Amino acid sequence: FVVGGTVAPVQMSSSPLGSLSEAASKAMSPTCTSPVSPGNGEHRYLSQIFLLVVMKNVKDYIQEAKAHMSQTYQDMEAGLSLSSHYVDVQVSQREVVRSGKNTNKCLDKELVIKGDTDRQKTMLIFDGSNGEKSRRYILLLGNAGMGKTTLIKKLCIDWSRDCIPQFDFVFLLDGKKLSVTEPVYSLQTLLLNLSSSAPSCVDPEAVYAQILAAPKRVLIIFDGFDELRNYETLLQAQEKDLTASLQKDSKAKTFTVRQLYSAILQRVLLPGCTLLLSTRPRGTASQLLRRTDSLLEMCGFTPANVETYLSQYFSDPGLRESALESLKSMSYLNLLCWNPGLCRLVCLILEQSRSVDVLPRTLTGLCHQVLSSGGEVVTEDFDLLSQLSSLAWEGVKANSSILPTGRDISGKVKAFGLRTGLFLSHQLRASPCLSNSTKEEGENETEAGETEQRTENSERTTNDLTDHQNDQILLWANPFLQRKGRRRPQREELELTQRFAVGLLFHNRTELQRFHTHTETAFRDMVANKQGLVTKHLEGLSYADLTPSQILEACHYVYEATGRTRLGTHLAANLPEFLTFHGVQLSPPDVFTVQKALEQGGTEGRSFCLDLEDSGIQICGLQALVGLNNINTYRSCIADAITLWELLEQSDEESLLQRAVSKFTIHPLKAKQVCHIEHLEKLVNIHIHKRLSDSESHSILSEGVPAVKELHKLEFELGPDNGPLVLPKLWDLLPGLHNLQHLDLENSKIGDEGAEKLASALVSLPSLEILNLSQNCIGDEGVKTLAATLKDLPNLHCLSVYSNMISDEGAESLAAVLPHMASLTDLDVKFNKLTDVGAQSLGASLRNCTKVKTLRMWNQCIPFGVLERLIQQDSRILLH
Repeated sequence: FVVGGTVAPVQMSSSPLGSLSEAASKAMSPTCTSPVSPGNGEHRYLSQIFLLVVMKNVKDYIQEAKAHMSQTYQDMEAGLSLSSHYVDVQVSQREVVRSGKNTNKCLDKELVIKGDTDRQKTMLIFDGSNGEKSRRYILLLGNAGMGKTTLIKKLCIDWSRDCIPQFDFVFLLDGKKLSVTEPVYSLQTLLLNLSSSAPSCVDPEAVYAQILAAPKRVLIIFDGFDELRNYETLLQAQEKDLTASLQKDSKAKTFTVRQLYSAILQRVLLPGCTLLLSTRPRGTASQLLRRTDSLLEMCGFTPANVETYLSQYFSDPGLRESALESLKSMSYLNLLCWNPGLCRLVCLILEQSRSVDVLPRTLTGLCHQVLSSGGEVVTEDFDLLSQLSSLAWEGVKANSSILPTGRDISGKVKAFGLRTGLFLSHQLRASPCLSNSTKEEGENETEAGETEQRTENSERTTNDLTDHQNDQILLWANPFLQRKGRRRPQREELELTQRFAVGLLFHNRTELQRFHTHTETAFRDMVANKQGLVTKHLEGLSYADLTPSQILEACHYVYEATGRTRLGTHLAANLPEFLTFHGVQLSPPDVFTVQKALEQGGTEGRSFCLDLEDSGIQICGLQALVGLNNINTYRSCIADAITLWELLEQSDEESLLQRAVSKFTIHPLKAKQVCHIEHLEKLVNIHIHKRLSDSESHSILSEGVPAVKELHKLEFELGPDNGPLVLPKLWDLLPGLHNLQHLDLENSKIGDEGAEKLASALVSLPSLEILNLSQNCIGDEGVKTLAATLKDLPNLHCLSVYSNMISDEGAESLAAVLPHMASLTDLDVKFNKLTDVGAQSLGASLRNCTKVKTLRMWNQCIPFGVLERLIQQDSRILLH
């Protein structure tokens, strides 16, 4: 603001509402240090008065924004308010690992699937004042129906109640507004006009100035981006002229919503603000990993959450008790409630069902019963529902949940869709903020002249907005439809569509025929033909060649085709004996369908070895699968297995505890995360002390933990950054792995100090056969300490100290012990610092080592002539 030649910055602080911070006070103080003249004093006085008015307008706007949010976001959905129905769902911290050979590429980051025990650790969305690194780019992950939007509404309500005091402004931007393609917005109009969280604004200039002055006090939330499969279009570098325009003056020109969203996400605009983006874990999330500094995921409802939700949903005590009892008796229906969106559908059915016998037993049955629960749908509106089905299939094929705008949809179909809750109506435009042109008529001509250009621009934008303020789009309320993208793994909505198709095909034939105009005979033949095709396809699959996710889908297809024992028998008979779901996130309903397939396999006399590592399976699901009599062995997150054992011990389930301990396996073990070593340390302690947690020694553990005894291969793959963090734990636990045969510590930054610790631990590993210490910064002192221990390992046949810092002194230490290493067959000392002296020492020692087959020791410090002569003397010396 320019008042009488004095620049008057506007700033807000983190101080409580209604108070002025030191920064704000300084902003209002006189900026002129010259002697005070009457004119200067008057200007200073007017400036202070003006600033007080401006500050009041900004504070009033904040209060109005909070009141607006409190009113706008009270409802989770129609008929359910946040205040009475919201259930506080656990949010867990997700992590990423770098994959691929080039671990320096940020684009190679992948999401880590956490175990259930680690996932239950409390996590705040916004960091507190505990000294943690500030999180400014937060990604909130969650599959369809998991409650991302509900959580965001709750955050808005919390802010309106002063529960998130670190933000003065919160703006909610919707991904659906990307369909507005006209370049009529500036950053100011985007935030203050188009944000669904923004109320009418009396003084937009003052509010916008404050936003720019203190961006760290601004939270921008991006929701509804499930429509956008390809985030790369928003994350690509801006064109130079656009970037320059945005950085120079984001108000002087107008842009499309996409351009402004892109500039915010790329930190071109408001670089200091906090961003919170909600999206699904698959597909789009991978494009954002390199930018975010905090990854959070919705964990879904726990059994306690489900009970709480039902207690809030059913106000009548009798109906509530009946619903809870009915749900407990229907295990699959109960497990579906893990997804809050499906829990809502289950409640609708429980509300209308008078008998457990009529409750659906599949996901297809649940959705069909929800659609037909109104009675009038199945009797009067079959034609309309058929048209909706056609539209829905077009949406699946086009990967869009927005109804096609290019075709004429009748008013009856629209009304029916809105009435049944299948459609949502979304207004693209919000009412524009009041322009400064509405200032009091007493504004003097000078000020009017100075703001003429700004007012003209504002009026032009306002007119453009007003022309479109009634624009609305219709979209499916179902959250499982998405747009196209270049990277499209097996999408969630397509998986569900295929699952529903199979389920409906084998659904009640009488119910299905109501939706068709075919004669009874023609309909019967059509259904029989399609059932035959699906059956032939499922029976023709080579299950040994399917991926874990494909096997899981096959289990769902067979379960949805309830009553088709032929399909179930064929699936159980053809599942691989070693059945892996490694890397596939298993929800409670997933576990249920797998359990049914394994149980069927048991009746066929089959047994299985399960790999549930990196599947995120819940403890209760792990217990259900491990409790099957036809499971030979199982792998899972070590911490989850220990938690299961502790629960079984507390509940005195001796028989199941015996099976859970004896069937657990961890061989071979690849430690890729810090928690893997922490979990292994706890398991080794149980093995050594023969007790769980702080309990007394247990008879089942009298011989220790079989999984520890049977661990023969350990690969330490945490890299030079994370490896040193847990090396002390590794040195402590190694002596407990008496039967370890293969230890790989490549690229872990051990150094000489770590080599000394390792040497002490190696004494307890008499079975060790392979030791890989490549790329570990080990020098002469480290290799000297190791050499003294290596000669006492009776079974060591392969040793690699490739690419370390070993010079001639270290080479001589190795040369001295080589003849005493009776089992050694392969030694690799390539890319170290030894010269011809060290090379000749090793070559001379090799003559006394008849069992050694290869010695690799090329590096640039050894003259080629020396190496060539040594190779001529002993062909076991190799260059590569």
